[in-house]
Amino acid sequence: MRLLLLLALLLAAPAAAWGPTGHRITGDLAERYLSPRARAGLQEILGTESLEEASTWPDHMRSAPGLFWRVTASPWHYVTVPDGRRWRDQPPPAEGDALTALQRFAATIRDPQAPLPERQLALRFAIHIVGDLSQPLHVGRPGDRGGNDVKVRFFGRETNLHAVWDGDLIDHERLAFSEWAARLHRRLTPEQLRAWSDPDPEQWVDDGVAVRGALYPPGPDLSWDYVRVHRATLDAQLAKGGLRLAAWLNRLFDQP
Repeated sequence: MRLLLLLALLLAAPAAAWGPTGHRITGDLAERYLSPRARAGLQEILGTESLEEASTWPDHMRSAPGLFWRVTASPWHYVTVPDGRRWRDQPPPAEGDALTALQRFAATIRDPQAPLPERQLALRFAIHIVGDLSQPLHVGRPGDRGGNDVKVRFFGRETNLHAVWDGDLIDHERLAFSEWAARLHRRLTPEQLRAWSDPDPEQWVDDGVAVRGALYPPGPDLSWDYVRVHRATLDAQLAKGGLRLAAWLNRLFDQP
């Protein structure tokens, strides 16, 4: 059993999408666009816990003992879609992925007969997954584990492309999550609000497939040029994550 657990951990695909700051940005931004029913539903399940607090909880739990967090739940942070394909055109993996987990968690959240701890786990994980799916490398290509196997140097430091998008680009700005969210909120246009508030997770995955190809650099050395070229994409994906989270929660709690 220990050997199987070790192998599962070694082979686990992408690390957590967005670092803590990225997830908190999406949670903080989403708070500004919640409907009254969504706010009430969140309070009923999570009490005073905010979206930015809940957004990082599944990543913290990945180090908890037991197979559920270390193995079973690991594939629920990402999806894998080949170039030129759509998620809906292929059968989901047997172990599940982010979209199948999100569907299952939505049913638990909406079930008033489910025990409160189960609804809390489902809601926190769902909040996290919506943030995950706005990080384009969590809509991964087959074969490189969402860019984890693409080795790069970020300002001379050895790392990988997935880690660059999880946190390095965000942390490079030296902004608190609340500063990031406030800046994104100020800059959102009415057109962006309409276009990026889609509550359909399958559409988010299609968007990730369309975005991810441009993130792969021609060489391993990433510095100011890479930051400059991809700054607008980073801002857009973080904003999409916040607006999508609000839209998904509003639809979840506004439906009878």
